Amino acid sequence: MALIVQKFGGTSVGTVERIEQVAEKVKKFRDGGDDIVVVVSAMSGETNRLIDLAKQISDQPVARELDVMVSTGEQVTIALLAMALIKRGVPAVSYTGNQVRILTDSAHTKARILQIDGQRIQRDIKAGRVVVVAGFQGVDEKGNITTLGRGGSDTTGVALAAALKADECQIYTDVDGVYTTDPRVVAKAQRLDKITFEEMLEMASLGSKVLQIRAVEFAGKYSVPLRVLHSFQEGPGTLITLDEEESMEQPIISGIAFNRDEAKLTIRGVPDTPGVAFKILGPISAANVEVDMIVQNVAHDNTTDFTFTVHRNDYNNALQVLQGIASEMGAREVIGDTDIAKVSIVGVGMRSHAGVASRMFEALAKENINIQMISTSEIKVSVVIEEKYLELAVRALHTAFELDAPAGNTAE
Repeated sequence: MALIVQKFGGTSVGTVERIEQVAEKVKKFRDGGDDIVVVVSAMSGETNRLIDLAKQISDQPVARELDVMVSTGEQVTIALLAMALIKRGVPAVSYTGNQVRILTDSAHTKARILQIDGQRIQRDIKAGRVVVVAGFQGVDEKGNITTLGRGGSDTTGVALAAALKADECQIYTDVDGVYTTDPRVVAKAQRLDKITFEEMLEMASLGSKVLQIRAVEFAGKYSVPLRVLHSFQEGPGTLITLDEEESMEQPIISGIAFNRDEAKLTIRGVPDTPGVAFKILGPISAANVEVDMIVQNVAHDNTTDFTFTVHRNDYNNALQVLQGIASEMGAREVIGDTDIAKVSIVGVGMRSHAGVASRMFEALAKENINIQMISTSEIKVSVVIEEKYLELAVRALHTAFELDAPAGNTAE
């Protein structure tokens, strides 16, 4: 008998009919002798609907109240799924994040899980119940409802699996695994049988939407066996593993990630003095804005141009902060660009192969795609380009690194 945590995303529970299908799948596992904890998202489109309601009241809703409202989406789904299971003769009980006691910090709309009290769930499991938990949400030490940010239900699922010492965490979604890149952009993308936590972490952080980055971090940190599966199609999915298989056939690049949600900010003519980077990025960080790529250029007149990227949703906030910094530091100007995108190649094989970056740059040059910024790590190379060239760049790189599926074996 195994303990399995299963997470179903918004499209998997998007209608009552789909919730019934999920209940059938959960029942099948339970009938096979497994103990099951299910984590669900809000029904597809529901979170956006709630956010739109809030924005009809205020362009910038108070974060605490926004969390109170959007957390109700999952509350509907857990109750419906529990009802569907009970209808099928499966004892089930639903819990919100607060009821489980998923303790988080107080960073509303992007909270981090600090601790999970699994005792209540374990008692229910011992009593033979399937436990259905609301994803995406928790509670801070003062009792305020918090949410974990987009894709937060993945994190809830993995964190619960870690807290309960589950045998496997299964992430059910609308794709049948992790692909070399988005099949909607590259028809010849291939499903990966396995990928390392390290590669998946890079893919998630660089724009791959299959899993949320914090979910992968949790899984890697606590060695939670993680599998990505299709909600309504049978198949092995993709196993995310700690092991780097030593193989002659290990590809140099495992996948190509991209992110359209990027924006670029530049502060020009800043005096080039010690501590300039902190003077710029300190206030940006204090405004709870995450910075991604950074480039600094020093001019002959001892001034510097400092460029960095942020999520597009944070652009206006970051721009406002940066304009204040520019005024204080006597900078020449602040400029921004929201028509950019980031493309990245990822693979543990890069550690043992030279010339990977130059091969990437050559492929982009052949398509006359200009590179605006470059960032590298041990297993990835990222570039910022004009957004209009994004799909062309992804297809060119997919072919250049021999990731295209053989004829007749393409993703549907």
